[in-house]
Amino acid sequence: MSLANQTQALLAKMGVSDAYLNGDYAVHSPIDGSELAKVALHSTDDAHTAIAQSKAAFITWRTIPAPKRGELVRILGEVLREHKDDLGALVSIEAGKITAEGLGEVQEMIDICDFAVGLSRQLYGLTIASERPSHHMRETWHPLGVVGVISAFNFPVAVWSWNAALAWVCGNSVVWKPSEKTPLTAIACQALFEKAATKFTQSTGITVPQGLSALLLGKADVGNALVESHDVALVSATGSTRMGRLVAPKVAERFGKCLLELGGNNAMIVTPSADLELAVRAILFSAVGTAGQRCTTLRRLFVHDSIKDVVLERVKKSYASVSIGNPMQGNLVGPLIDKDGFDAMQIAISRAVAEGGVLTGGERVLADTHPDAYYVKPAIIEMPSQTDAVKTETFAPILYVMSYSDFDEVIALQNDVPQGLSSCIFSDSVKEAEYFLSASGSDCGIANVNIGTSGAEIGGAFGGEKETGGGRESGSDAWKNYMRRQTNTVNYSSELPLAQGIVFD
Repeated sequence: MSLANQTQALLAKMGVSDAYLNGDYAVHSPIDGSELAKVALHSTDDAHTAIAQSKAAFITWRTIPAPKRGELVRILGEVLREHKDDLGALVSIEAGKITAEGLGEVQEMIDICDFAVGLSRQLYGLTIASERPSHHMRETWHPLGVVGVISAFNFPVAVWSWNAALAWVCGNSVVWKPSEKTPLTAIACQALFEKAATKFTQSTGITVPQGLSALLLGKADVGNALVESHDVALVSATGSTRMGRLVAPKVAERFGKCLLELGGNNAMIVTPSADLELAVRAILFSAVGTAGQRCTTLRRLFVHDSIKDVVLERVKKSYASVSIGNPMQGNLVGPLIDKDGFDAMQIAISRAVAEGGVLTGGERVLADTHPDAYYVKPAIIEMPSQTDAVKTETFAPILYVMSYSDFDEVIALQNDVPQGLSSCIFSDSVKEAEYFLSASGSDCGIANVNIGTSGAEIGGAFGGEKETGGGRESGSDAWKNYMRRQTNTVNYSSELPLAQGIVFD
């Protein structure tokens, strides 16, 4: 069966209406470059209409008790369980992920739904001691408003769910603008949400307001409509640092809130005491998983002088054993998303070689059998130092390898890049591990010990510092991004004492 026919069958199974598939914008699979479907893109006028409808939905939804809102998300989690294989397969077809990663992404969606359901009964504030007699102070959290979500192709469904599940239990509505490279998975998610909403209404008698989940298919102009709208309280945008530089000032100009998940140039430090077998396994998955197209992909590898040759030999051997090809046929490395991704990789390789790098791999493969798809051998580039090329993130499987001799030096090198998302160290030294996690160690939002840079769980807050944007999504207290804080003071006396002992008689 062709990928197009598989796609049509999967969309139908998940309840997608044919109305979504009657456009003139062609969607192609990175697996073989074939056309999967044609969809209709929205206009900026459509965006304004959707935002207005979403604002009306918010006004209704914020009055529903939070545990009831959590029930909708619980049902969505059950619907996702029912269609895990279907949606996972569609992720593989449209984004080029291997089967395990496609399924894993849907599992992330299920996990965040479970997390959000529990959270719906734990939107806690504080009780604060007042300095005035017969006064109570407390802190409460209230729904924020319309949440705009702009997501990238590499995690076409999970990032939406991280935001949407939390936004809904917090009492907000959501308008989603997915990447124009992966609209079909977004359409499927909207259909599954609508299925969950119907079940929710049937079981609770509560009507889900139209626009609680809105989908906008389009390019930069549609995303810009979300960014500039005064009716969008929070813009959660995932993508490149370049995109973040466009989004943040526009949201700030109207005093909106921004949650940015941008570039990552992630590093691993391998020390002399490291378990090398463990380290090499982590290097392989972190560097070549998703064909290097994760924001948490391992891009910089620092290995101690005394073990560099051994580690590099093992890494090259593991790279040589990796199968490259159709991600739905048991291969471990699928395609780059498109020709632009391939061209960017080749430019980065040329730049690194010009700066003294020694290249292994990096060339295109399978061009004869898949002339319209872009498969590559993951690249290893041994660099003499951390040059400008190394400091620039390229969304492709390029691993820059460098040696170090001094521990303080390598910590400084790891931090000496504009990005600050994920980092890790492999060491059996408690002193080295704890220093790495200290204020003087890694400056990244994620810092791991004896585990790679990629593969975060939803229970922890996800995000990074510096040019990564500073945002936090998913677990921990990331829910606070989707609410507004209110401090309350209650006077239950017949007097009116002022704070700071001020007398105003």
